[in-house]
Amino acid sequence: MATDLSSLLEGGVILPCFEATSRKQALHAMSEELARVTGLPPREIEDSVMERERLGSTGVGEGVAIPHARVDGIDAPIGGFMRLTSGVDFEAIDDRPCDLIFMLLAPLSAGADHLRALAQVSRVFRQSAVRDALREATTVDEVKAVICREHVDTSI
Repeated sequence: MATDLSSLLEGGVILPCFEATSRKQALHAMSEELARVTGLPPREIEDSVMERERLGSTGVGEGVAIPHARVDGIDAPIGGFMRLTSGVDFEAIDDRPCDLIFMLLAPLSAGADHLRALAQVSRVFRQSAVRDALREATTVDEVKAVICREHVDTSI
């Protein structure tokens, strides 16, 4: 089980400056990228994530969305991060457009691991300093330095 974001992103993807005009376009692009690294069909990922979105938005506020789903064919949770050049409507709880997207995929059998990984992502993105730094990051290395640095406070 991945216990921090560096573990989730180790085999995942980072898109530091991506242009999307809608939630669907952003989720499609991230599904394609995660399919590339997991070997899963992109449509399977996108359908699973969209099914979860239909249950309720994953826009958690402050410009952050954490779309997630459990999928068959992976052994451990994996993540992908995308910073959008302009926010898109995720029907977030605060009605703000989302520009920081962290997609989380977990194995079908990973109920508790999925929830722990989701909680970890949420704790990191709750920190305004992390969000601010991510909005300034323009390269994969800069994003990794923000998300994966050891001094990110995960006790919140």
